[in-house]
Amino acid sequence: MLSVGFILLHQFTLAAFAGLLDVLRLAADHGGRSRQIHTRWRVMSMDGLPRTSSAGATLSVDSALPDDPAQFAQFDYIAVCGGNDYPNTYLAPPLRDWLREASAHHVRMLGICTGTFVLAQAGLIGKRAVCIHWNVLDAFRARYPEARAVVDHLFVDEGDVITCAGSTAAIDLGLYLVTRHCGRAEAQQVVRHMMLQGIRPAKLPQAHFYADLTQIKDIRVRQAAHFIEQRIDNPPTLDAIARYVGVGRRQLERAFREALGVSPMAFLRSLRLEYGRWLLLNNPSGITQITQIALDCGFADGAHFSRDFRAKFGVSPREFQREAGGQAQGDDS
Repeated sequence: MLSVGFILLHQFTLAAFAGLLDVLRLAADHGGRSRQIHTRWRVMSMDGLPRTSSAGATLSVDSALPDDPAQFAQFDYIAVCGGNDYPNTYLAPPLRDWLREASAHHVRMLGICTGTFVLAQAGLIGKRAVCIHWNVLDAFRARYPEARAVVDHLFVDEGDVITCAGSTAAIDLGLYLVTRHCGRAEAQQVVRHMMLQGIRPAKLPQAHFYADLTQIKDIRVRQAAHFIEQRIDNPPTLDAIARYVGVGRRQLERAFREALGVSPMAFLRSLRLEYGRWLLLNNPSGITQITQIALDCGFADGAHFSRDFRAKFGVSPREFQREAGGQAQGDDS
């Protein structure tokens, strides 16, 4: 029996919570009948009141947090489900103390999406490695520099604390837990019901293309880079980037060259090519056409993408994909 207690935080991410919960539900019983046979779950909030997700949907919960320490024994894991409220630095003392007590009773913690912020604030992360969604990496590192925050995994298991990037990565984490506690057959049952192609490994990198600018002091460059990352598949113009930051285009270009040695548009092109390389590496069976990958990366056509790709990586997209496929087959053998 695998048992997970969910704690919903304000503005929690609906997809991450629902994905993990549905993995447990589909592993619990045959035929999707939802009886809690092989797995159990309990959805809670600190005070027992409903919580509203970042999508605006409000969910009722089963209960408030139990105040009897003996009840910790019913949980293998506590999943703290966060979302858009991560900028809030206030952690209610009752929630903080409850999480600490649960951890002291050897209940393992799951940081779901930005729930990891709360675990860190409760003092349960320390210097552990944690998986953070690329979109909030800067914010997490600024607040908890002692933790080793990474974006090159879907989730990270540190034994007593497991953290995941959120969104669909919570499904992968759920399948990992089901495999561990219930067996691979139950996990495959979930894969079939959820119409997934398979179980993604924890070490699969997020499709993030995040530029590490932790050493860059110019806030204009950091803000512009973040804006560019958000628009990687629909590239903004230089004027749009400058307007977002609130400076003139020439001033922005000078700031980029002084901080990074490249222009804003060269920075954007580099991120788009990194995105293209990731798509080539993680394209199931290599079936996606190069032209489609080019369009997904914001290029006008396949020829433009191929020319820039060769200039950056020394091989054409097709050659890169073929070489990567050969290495994967060698690894499998």
